[in-house]
Parts: sequence; structure tokens; C-alpha cells
Amino acid sequence: MAATTFNGSVATIKTHGYIGNSALHQDFGNSSLQFSTKGFKIDLGLSGKKHWSRKRGSCLIQASFYQATTVSDEVSTPDSIKVEPIKKSKEAALILIRHGESLWNEKNLFTGCVDVPLTRKGVEEAIEAGKRISNIPVDMIYTSALIRAQMTAMLAMTQHRRKKVPTVLHNESEQAESWSQNFSQETEKQCIPVVTAWQLNERMYGELQGLNKQETADKYGKEQVHEWRRSYDIPPPNGESLEMCAERAVAYFKEHIEPQLQAGKNVMIAAHGNSLRSIIMYLDKLTSQEVISLELSTGIPMLYIVKEEKYIRRGSPAAPSEASVYAYTKNLARYRQKLDEMVH
Repeated sequence: MAATTFNGSVATIKTHGYIGNSALHQDFGNSSLQFSTKGFKIDLGLSGKKHWSRKRGSCLIQASFYQATTVSDEVSTPDSIKVEPIKKSKEAALILIRHGESLWNEKNLFTGCVDVPLTRKGVEEAIEAGKRISNIPVDMIYTSALIRAQMTAMLAMTQHRRKKVPTVLHNESEQAESWSQNFSQETEKQCIPVVTAWQLNERMYGELQGLNKQETADKYGKEQVHEWRRSYDIPPPNGESLEMCAERAVAYFKEHIEPQLQAGKNVMIAAHGNSLRSIIMYLDKLTSQEVISLELSTGIPMLYIVKEEKYIRRGSPAAPSEASVYAYTKNLARYRQKLDEMVH
């Protein structure tokens, strides 16, 4: 246990940890932080991990916390009145963006999991998408492993009024993770972590990848190609069906993204037509017949409000100049007001 004094306040931190060969890893899964000063008591619940690297007696800290705060007045409240802490349900924003136009979209080729970049139009679409979400908070970004989705996310965030910098997390190896560490706490506050995941990749089109869509329809017949493209459970030769794509994309969403949203984190996902259709199928509880008719335009953001484990679809914000579009909840309205105050 450690005790620290902050300008007359006393903070008590309870933690548990373990010591490795070269570093102390503290896991704040069940930690609490308590301040007492001038009749007020503040309890903070912390979760997350700290990595303490030792070098000549100093420590370098890289940390991320989920924080819940409750404040109670111990002086002015009579003993006969029991004050219950106010329970606030967590609310979060979820933004879905299909990548901007790619070079193979432009050439009318089946792209699937082939990794091709955006066209000039795609770059413009990504920037326009960023303008539309420039007043919506973003705490974490998830993208597929494909460059067109990553470009879309990065370009969109250049337009955000908060001006935080998206930084890609590299966990493909211990060395990659070590070499990409940020050792400045101040800089870390101005960054947004970006997680790339192959599970959010576009549906794999198998032997159709790289083929011209019109020429393929001429060769195999329009009905056959339409069945490969739009049926739910029929895959193209050696490829994935939408059902197979949904299995991996939704499983990843439930395991990795949903817990962040339930913790109150605001999340943006930049991905692809079929992986996003799969996630929307889960969010909106669509049937397999309903999802096959769902069309998503490139570079158009879709906003959901997540509250009490429910997903409320709010459509696509029209433009940053239209204030009413962003006032979907009090929290979003307050966030925009804070951004306005920062500017002025």
C-alpha cells in the first residue's frame, strides 16, 4: 500500500502486481484511489496496466485507465440523511465508416482482401467523412489490416477539431511493441490508439479477386455473379460468403470492441462494405435476408449511440456546420460546446 499527499489531500492507492526480470508490471484490475480533503471524500476506481521500466533509479510510465468518480459530502450532510451515490449509465458513440473509393473500385475489379490504396476521390471522401464527424468524440480507432481502411481512418482524423493524433499500435511481435512505445505522458494524452485487425478485413472473394466485374458477369452469367455477390451463405470459388465474413467480424466486435463501448469509450471503426454490413446486422438485429439488401456508400460515416447495452442508430451526420445534427444526446451536445470554447 502506498500513501501520497496532494496539496493537503491524502491519497491511498491499493494495488497488486508482480515483478518480472526487467520490469514491474502493476495490474490495476481491482485498484482504488481515495482522496480526503476539507470534508469531502472522492473515491476513484481504476483499471488498466502500468509498465514500470527501471533505468538508474528512474521510471518510465505508460498507462491507460478507465476512471469512475463518485463524490460524497461528509460535513454538510446530517447523519440522519443517507446519501446514495448517483449512478450514471455510461454512454458512448460508435462511428462506422466504409473506406473511400479504392483504385480497384475505380477500375470495377473484385478487390476482396487484395491490399490496394485509395484513389484521389477516395482521399477526398475520407476527408469529407472526417469533417462530418469532427464534433463527435473519438477515444479509440479500429481498422482492418488493409491500407484503404487505414488511410480512411487517418485522413478522417486530420479533420477532427480535437486535433489528437492517431497512433497505430504494433503488437505483431515483442520487438515491434517495444520499439513503438511512447514514453511521454503528455504526448500520450494527445494520441488516439489505432488497432488494426484482419478480422475486420473485406470479405475474401477467392478466385474472383482481380477480375473485372462486368467481364466476370459476361463469362459466368449475371445471375451466377449476383448470387456470389449478394447471397448470404453462398461463397464464390475458394472465397468467403457473407455469412463466413460475419462470423469473424462480429466475433471480433463482441470480444474486443464491445467491452470498450460498454466502458464508455467512444469508438470509430473504418472497414469495408461486407465486414461493416456484418456488424450492422448484429447491431440492428437484421435477418440474413435484410442484410443482403443493405448498401453502404464509400466514405459516409454512420453514427450509433450506445447506452445501457443498446445500440441506437442515428444515421449519418450531414455536415459539421449543422449544430442540430450533433445534439443527439446531452453528452454529445456538451462535447461540441467544449470544442467551441477551446476555439474561442
